[in-house]
Amino acid sequence: MKKTVLHTADSRGEANHGWLHSRHTFSFANYYNPERIHFGVLRVLNDDYIAPGMGFGTHPHDNMEIISIPLEGDLEHRDSMGNVAVIRHGDVQVMSAGSGITHSEYNKNEDAPGKFLQIWVFPNKKNVTPRYDQITLDLKERHNRLQQIVSPSPDDDGVWIHQDAWFHLGRFDKGFSLRYDFQKPGNGLYVFVLSGDVTVDGTELHQRDGFGVWDASSIDIVSDSADSEVLLMEVPMQV
Repeated sequence: MKKTVLHTADSRGEANHGWLHSRHTFSFANYYNPERIHFGVLRVLNDDYIAPGMGFGTHPHDNMEIISIPLEGDLEHRDSMGNVAVIRHGDVQVMSAGSGITHSEYNKNEDAPGKFLQIWVFPNKKNVTPRYDQITLDLKERHNRLQQIVSPSPDDDGVWIHQDAWFHLGRFDKGFSLRYDFQKPGNGLYVFVLSGDVTVDGTELHQRDGFGVWDASSIDIVSDSADSEVLLMEVPMQV
């Protein structure tokens, strides 16, 4: 039987350090909720605001697939592999931390904030060689359709990660509806509403709400407002 969980926007954890304002869907840093540790292999979903000219200093990661989706502004990335890059709205960045990596992320702009989603996924392989990649997407390709941004295969659309996971972004007109069919039996799907209002399998969701579905093979999405935007994250449920 289909199972679901609803995480409303105002129920998320919160950290406000002045230069950084972050909302945590799952337990992270000083926010701990034993009922919200992860959704399958989806471990972190942070909604971050970075003040102008500020950012995260160099820090380490290992054995985690880290996906960054900029929503506003320009973020400069530097890492121990020698990569220096700027990611903007429309880009997707992935970093396979694997056996170990250090990196920093800064808001490149001194006069405007940066906003991005930071997502961590447990990998299906440990201690892989660290890897960095980023792509620029055509935003028109997600109008009234789902644009794939993450997959398990380097030959597929979007960036790839060491996990049987598929992410999509979609931006919909009011009244538009679609069905999402799961890519792999046993996976779950976590829906995160970036803007607007949508109904997923009869449950009304609003901006920054999250909704998890598992033990299912498909879901139905209806856009209840103009220019609603959703992020779909299909992930294995077994860690």
